[in-house]
Amino acid sequence: MKIVMLGAPGAGKGTQAKKIAEKYKVPHISTGDIFRANIKDQTELGQKAKTYMDQGLLVPDELVVDLVVDRVNQPDCDSGYILDGFPRTIPQAEALDKALEELGQRVDYAIDVEVPDENIVRRMLGRRACVDCGATYHMVYAPTKKEGVCDRCGGSLILRDDDKPETVKKRLDVYHEQTQPLIDYYKSAGILKEIDGTIDIEDVFSEIVKILGE
Repeated sequence: MKIVMLGAPGAGKGTQAKKIAEKYKVPHISTGDIFRANIKDQTELGQKAKTYMDQGLLVPDELVVDLVVDRVNQPDCDSGYILDGFPRTIPQAEALDKALEELGQRVDYAIDVEVPDENIVRRMLGRRACVDCGATYHMVYAPTKKEGVCDRCGGSLILRDDDKPETVKKRLDVYHEQTQPLIDYYKSAGILKEIDGTIDIEDVFSEIVKILGE
């Protein structure tokens, strides 16, 4: 079971990817988490990625493709995996397909979580991230037990630069220009599954389970 999660930033695809990973016991591979770990450790890759992410821009292909392919080659991916945040462009999708073909693999499902832009801007304003461990929360949908304090490590929570309204709108513009074509790409491949992301989180997951099977 090799799944690509699609959807605009803030559509909830990351939340659904985690739920899929938990139910089907496969790794949830988020390029965002990989980048944030590198940023926290102040690696060269992390510093380069941060420059783009802080402006709401997509990280260039050359910083992403080899990293992702190396990750899906790890033993814990033998039974499948969920890619969240990759591919973002047609060239990335083509590079992924080529690399998987060389491994004798292919993407089985591309799940598109659809949410209107105005809903996303409102959602992102409520997101908070821990400055220490990177855990994410939402003031309305997934609040911490103590306001402003991470449940996992006790670190402080912030509104990330890439969740601020002006950055979110820029990210959405970039998404529609560069990532939206992936919808047609995977539709033509016959593996696209479209889900209404405006309904309750559990209902979204139920629709996904109907597609993947129990």
